[in-house]
Amino acid sequence: MALHIKRARLAACAVGTLTAVTLALSASPASASGTYSGLAYVYGAGAFGNDWDDEGVLSTGANTSSNATCLWQKILWADGSLTSSSDIDGVFGTKTKAATKDWQSDWDASPDGAVGKETFGKAGEWLRDTDGDGAVDTYIGSAHSISVSRDDQGRYHFYDGGGNGRIAGYDYLTCG
Repeated sequence: MALHIKRARLAACAVGTLTAVTLALSASPASASGTYSGLAYVYGAGAFGNDWDDEGVLSTGANTSSNATCLWQKILWADGSLTSSSDIDGVFGTKTKAATKDWQSDWDASPDGAVGKETFGKAGEWLRDTDGDGAVDTYIGSAHSISVSRDDQGRYHFYDGGGNGRIAGYDYLTCG
């Protein structure tokens, strides 16, 4: 969180500013390794059309076991790149990497097998408001559609294979 304070006010209110910065940082979400936004979960704000343009890296080396990976696997399944829902386990292994390369080739993204800004951004183009309430509720895949939503804090939610609602976080794995 950036604070914009004039130099004169900073000098005059050093103690107050230090307190404000400390409070702001403690209220901010924890950062996640390998994310562009620095947030610990898949995030969006405002119109959902470009929500995923600055999401983190998912690969065999970054955020490998996470709910964000689980969400990505659901997208791969929705687009037919993963053929079995049993492959949705939240672990970015060799099968997910190969399916990601296939997805990237199909969607004109650099087929490197890692999910970053370009790949997440292209997937984000298929987020939709299908019930007309102005909020994202669906990812429209070429084989299946999946339910996704964004809460009032900007965090993306999805349902895992057991039908349990999950938050798409980068630094934990609870999906199954």
